[in-house]
Amino acid sequence: MRAEVAALLVKGAIELVPPAEMKCGFYSHYFIVPKKSEKRGEKSRRIIMQKHSSKMSKDIMKIFNDPIHGHIELHPLLVKIIDTPQFQRLRHLKQLGTKYLVYPGATHTRFEHSLGVAFLAGCMVKNLHENQPELNITKQDFLCVQIAGLCHDLGHGPFSHLFDGMFISEVRPGDKWEHEDASLHMFHCMRKKNGLGKEMEQYGLNLDEDIPFIEELIKGCKTDKQWSMKGRTEDKSFLYEIVANKLNGIDVDKWDYFARDCHYLGIPNGFDHQRLLKSARVCKVDGRNHICFRDKVADNIYGMFHTRYTLHRQALQHKIGYIIDVKIKDALVLADDKLMPGRKISDAIYDMPEYTKLTDHIFDQILHQSDSKPDLTEARGILNDILKRRLPKFVGEARLKEEDLKEKVKARLKEQPDKVSRSKVYQEELWKDWREKIKGHQTLKDEDFDIYVLDMGFGKVGNEPIENVHFYSKNEPNKAFKMEKYQVSSLKPKMFHEWLVRVYYKNTDYQNIQQKAEEFFHEWCKNNEFIDSGIMS
Repeated sequence: MRAEVAALLVKGAIELVPPAEMKCGFYSHYFIVPKKSEKRGEKSRRIIMQKHSSKMSKDIMKIFNDPIHGHIELHPLLVKIIDTPQFQRLRHLKQLGTKYLVYPGATHTRFEHSLGVAFLAGCMVKNLHENQPELNITKQDFLCVQIAGLCHDLGHGPFSHLFDGMFISEVRPGDKWEHEDASLHMFHCMRKKNGLGKEMEQYGLNLDEDIPFIEELIKGCKTDKQWSMKGRTEDKSFLYEIVANKLNGIDVDKWDYFARDCHYLGIPNGFDHQRLLKSARVCKVDGRNHICFRDKVADNIYGMFHTRYTLHRQALQHKIGYIIDVKIKDALVLADDKLMPGRKISDAIYDMPEYTKLTDHIFDQILHQSDSKPDLTEARGILNDILKRRLPKFVGEARLKEEDLKEKVKARLKEQPDKVSRSKVYQEELWKDWREKIKGHQTLKDEDFDIYVLDMGFGKVGNEPIENVHFYSKNEPNKAFKMEKYQVSSLKPKMFHEWLVRVYYKNTDYQNIQQKAEEFFHEWCKNNEFIDSGIMS
């Protein structure tokens, strides 16, 4: 067959054409069709030739019917990864943790999100490969980026960010563990337990360089610093900006969860990731390859970060959802050393076989423990209260004037500069002020209230959404430049981040003191010059 094809190519009777119908895969085979100059009446020929494998890759690509992206195709190596216990665990981790207790439709899981990220990662690589063949993107690059997208959330614990952001930080306060670390450990465990190394080699991966590359993609790295990556050379730096973009926060992980979370929450999604995906292009910035976007999509990037804020404001940091998170965290803390004999729940973060068993089912494990475990009575009681909606009552919320608060606690902030510590410092300062102001009140007692400080904004990286984003123009597609906010619109906000304080009343007799509690809260906000959301001017 190959000799026949070669002869026809030499004669100019046929030409290689990539298959148009491949949705977001890599060119693993080509159609060989008659050239247009072929004489009329001559017998048409159509031969399919494999480029990377002796099998027909189109025949073995697996199709998934996804409610967000439609019918998507994934490479057989990705399917091998999906069909492991470590990956199947993601079916039992809800994407939005406890938010299904507030939004009934929010029952989607990390499993389908991970498939979506792998798909979009493939779309991005394919788009760059087609538009810029000089980037020399290989089949191995394509597979590695997709695998990283597929496996980036393997390390999440029960109830997603509640586990690492609230539970682990309380029971292991000195531990710097993050779910990204567990994703790497789980990825290693998955390969070892399921013999995936051989499968990867069969599909052309070089384990010595491709495994470190996948792990670096999962962990994420700043691509504007001195190059220290082991998986790929500096000319492939743009590949590190697809799954977990630490430079400016624009990545396919967000694109999938924006679309997916909005869909299942029932919140309108005004952001179209396809527009950004199609305009993505690699340009040189200070001698290094970065993903840039057309100048005309700058407003879409603002829209992307505004969608993030909307999701957090309306759902992820919902006032009832947030206090449910706090109460489930309290139950997990109480059950940490009591649920499993001889070990703690939190010990599993460094034991992947045990961590594989740790899912959202832990809620029911604690809830349905028999009376023979009296140590879990208090934890069970908290979970029963959640199900019966016996929750602390929301008193009020206000935006803080951060500059004034920072001035009060600047000495402590120097010792604890990170965002998590800042939240804790602010919370302690406000709690101290609340206690002092409530002293002597005839009805209200400070021990009946809890105060929480939350941060909310357009993104984690930088204050200005397009601060670290580079653009290109239609006339100069290879020249990268930055845009200022005023060049996009004069109507963009001045601030892209805010700190909120929330007060909750812990007892069940709230109806009797509700008016007094809310009046005191409004007065407290007024005295501190907080922006009280409960007072309409």
